[in-house]
Amino acid sequence: MKTLPAVLLLLMLVPALAQGSQLFMGAYPDSLIVFDEGKGQIVDRIHLVTGLPTSMRLSQDRKTIYVITNDHSGIEVIDVATHKVTNHFELNTATKRYRFNSGVPDPSGKVFYAVTTEMNKLNDRYEVEKPKYTVIDLAEQKIVKTVDIPKEDENANGGGGRGGGFEISPDGKYLYQFRDKVVILSTDDFKVIDRIELAKPDLADMENVTFGGLLDSIGEPGKHISLFNSADPIVHNRVFGIARFDLSTRQVDFTPIGPAPQGMSGLQVAPDKKNAYTVITNGTLGNKRCEFWAFDLGTYRITHTSEVPCRSRFSFGMAGDGKKLYFYGAGFEIEVYDAATLKYERTWDLNNDVTGAGMIVVN
Repeated sequence: MKTLPAVLLLLMLVPALAQGSQLFMGAYPDSLIVFDEGKGQIVDRIHLVTGLPTSMRLSQDRKTIYVITNDHSGIEVIDVATHKVTNHFELNTATKRYRFNSGVPDPSGKVFYAVTTEMNKLNDRYEVEKPKYTVIDLAEQKIVKTVDIPKEDENANGGGGRGGGFEISPDGKYLYQFRDKVVILSTDDFKVIDRIELAKPDLADMENVTFGGLLDSIGEPGKHISLFNSADPIVHNRVFGIARFDLSTRQVDFTPIGPAPQGMSGLQVAPDKKNAYTVITNGTLGNKRCEFWAFDLGTYRITHTSEVPCRSRFSFGMAGDGKKLYFYGAGFEIEVYDAATLKYERTWDLNNDVTGAGMIVVN
């Protein structure tokens, strides 16, 4: 009888230990699928009223997911705990259309910052305006402010509003835009506070993913760590390295590592903040070669590498506990690799084609 409480405790712990993190992924034609790592299966499907998901963003408190949809330039707000849509609306009207692919909510969850391109419907054509910095009021469900982008930044913010991904400081005063360089903006008027000559690595032949929180965030408010390229001013030799940003103090610590490969898929940082992983690409078509690279964040050294079969398009993610790496996108499967050995383990069939909206992992 004395052992009964211990047995009961063990039985209560087994389901908890078997339960893994939940993966939120965009799926055709108009939903988010919720995949349970522990069960290895889809456990819920969240219908999106405004259409096809193209981008997702997790709030700083990790309680809310903001989804951008493509059909009518919509935004949907989802409660992580209940999987319920708490707010949804479309920006398009009968005479105006908008294009944007990334953005970030302010810490209070009241407004959403993005780069949008407006297209006005005339009698015989659409008139396309230049991309603008944009403030979207989530309660009023509309754009409340737009600001012209400086001429020197227009090209990097072109292509239907596909500017670099945003991060926001914990106090909501500064926006960090990661693209061909890091640009720090004031949220009040979008004035440029500073420019840092670090560029996001190229993503050769990969999905158009949004940097700045989806794939390469350190996972704690106020901090951002990612891969960047840098070039010297004399011979313009490109090297890649790891940069750490303190979003409150605007302090940057960049450590160069070596010559930049042709393409890199962002940085996945393990929960212990000691190890990180990326996928690099060199060559094209039949000569293309892809590899996992594992980093020690204490010494900023590559600890081990392993070749991985290339896809023409793919996204790269990590399990909630940092022990597994995921290949997914442009298909119906998630390929699972062991983070310690970089070896293939299994394939999960999602029974649904997933979009390029990325993956959000919630413990």
